Amino acid sequence: MNRSKLVALTMIAGGCALWSQLAAGQETQAGAGIKPRPMPATLGTASQQMLDAASKDSSNWLISNGDYAQTRYYPSQQINVKNVGKLRPAFVFQTAVVESMETAPIVLNGVMFLTTSFNHVYAIDAVTGEEFWHYKHKPGPVTTFCCGPNNRGVAIAGDKLYMGTLDAKLVALDAKTGKKLWETEIADPEKGYSETMAPVVVDGKVLIGTNGGEYGIRGFVKAFDAETGKEMWTFYTIPEQGHEGVWAEKDATGRDMHRDIAAEKAALAKNSKFYETLGGGVWMAPAFDRATNTLFFVAGNPSPDLYGAERPGDNLYTNSMIAIDATTGKYKWHSQYIAHDVWDLDAVSPPILVDVKDEKGRMIPGVIHGGKTGHIYVHDRKDGRLIRFSEAMVPQENMWTLPTANGVRMLPGANGGVEWSPMAVHPKARLAYAVNLHQPMTYQVEASPYPGGKLWLGGAFKNVPGEEQAGNVTAVNIDTGKIAWQAKTEQPMIGGALATAGNLVFAGEGNGWFKAYDAMNGKMLWKYQCGAGVNAPAVSYTVKGKQYIAVAAGGNTQLDFKRGNSVFVFAL
Repeated sequence: MNRSKLVALTMIAGGCALWSQLAAGQETQAGAGIKPRPMPATLGTASQQMLDAASKDSSNWLISNGDYAQTRYYPSQQINVKNVGKLRPAFVFQTAVVESMETAPIVLNGVMFLTTSFNHVYAIDAVTGEEFWHYKHKPGPVTTFCCGPNNRGVAIAGDKLYMGTLDAKLVALDAKTGKKLWETEIADPEKGYSETMAPVVVDGKVLIGTNGGEYGIRGFVKAFDAETGKEMWTFYTIPEQGHEGVWAEKDATGRDMHRDIAAEKAALAKNSKFYETLGGGVWMAPAFDRATNTLFFVAGNPSPDLYGAERPGDNLYTNSMIAIDATTGKYKWHSQYIAHDVWDLDAVSPPILVDVKDEKGRMIPGVIHGGKTGHIYVHDRKDGRLIRFSEAMVPQENMWTLPTANGVRMLPGANGGVEWSPMAVHPKARLAYAVNLHQPMTYQVEASPYPGGKLWLGGAFKNVPGEEQAGNVTAVNIDTGKIAWQAKTEQPMIGGALATAGNLVFAGEGNGWFKAYDAMNGKMLWKYQCGAGVNAPAVSYTVKGKQYIAVAAGGNTQLDFKRGNSVFVFAL
């Protein structure tokens, strides 16, 4: 039975003891009888020039979402709609950690770097699955994290790997040996900060956001020197002044959010100093536009999630797309989807940079985002102006009905729509591919003062007993907002999508099925049963002329999908 985010959060709140038990066990298992292979000299390094050109690199997968634009589009067509039915496992790599897996592996010159829950990193042969080295992060005494002990991958630059940890550290490793080169604290885990996102490295800066919106943190994106780990700048997603915003009465789609603006203004007059606990975590990696030297990312829900009386105003920049200067971290613009969110429908899926048609049919640089509301939002990259939003990809009922003490039903539920699952784009087809959840929920609110770095929901959101829970893979035309096709699934979808030049879309399900769809019409062409939830985004790469598809099958804590410990790699 699937569980709501609330159950996952409650279960994970005491995660420190769980961490200690697992880490101790892994220390004894991992070293028993394993003699790692030496790293091949062909590994080489990932230069800035290679990272900039990642979208055209048909050999490697150098950035967690494929390239700086985060399109998750792989340019090889060796595996295609005509032959995908012949796809078979090339190898299965089993890790030492049986727990949720959301990693997007990095592949450089035939070497794969992958992560697991609890911050293990493996380097393996991307053709045979043989292990080169295994790093296990030693956590500090305190860890506070939401929605599972996940890690979504490393970043690579030069000869180094970079990983954020559950105890809010940034770690640099030698890519050849796995040796730790340096470690720096990003934030204080006792206040609810943690790291699950894959970092991004640009021009010698390691960029990383923070989790913690369920614990009353102050969200941010930080830049650290890639050589030394020294902090270079911080952009806070919650401004010290101006977080009240413009008192928006409608959401980005023009629907009334039923706010009591007068009551909020009266509350703000009594207290406006809550910016340090207002949330706005940055769950997923930023996109980078080299032409304008701009970072684009989304900020999540305000804290507490459901009790808005504690935080009057629009709660900027929560639930927003944000653009900042990549060199300085200086603010450029923002576009807020939901002001004063009291439904936990935060912005989490990573933005994608792609050219789009504006209202007059002109092709312009755009940035898109898949929302938990069930819409794909299309923005002008220059100023954040919302050009259009897609047709709803999931049922919407009683939108923006305010939570009550007894509980009120509204769709989408608090998990989405599109959760943090990264979308993919097929630029030639003009289609964006999103994986969606449908989970009817009731929203219940209760007064809740700041608890000091502990779980802070201000109520509960619960699945409606007896109502269907399902999912879908949806293709949306980004130039019109129309749904091109939709493939329904038996369970809510969480993980992500991969599109390829072979006109394929790959996505996995919590029941263990990993599937390939025709990118143009949604017809399922191939599937493979992985034995555990496939709740991670797939990647693709080519070694010695042979294309591979890789995906992690470890299940998902938030939706309680079956756990596993494997990365499956497929080839023709």
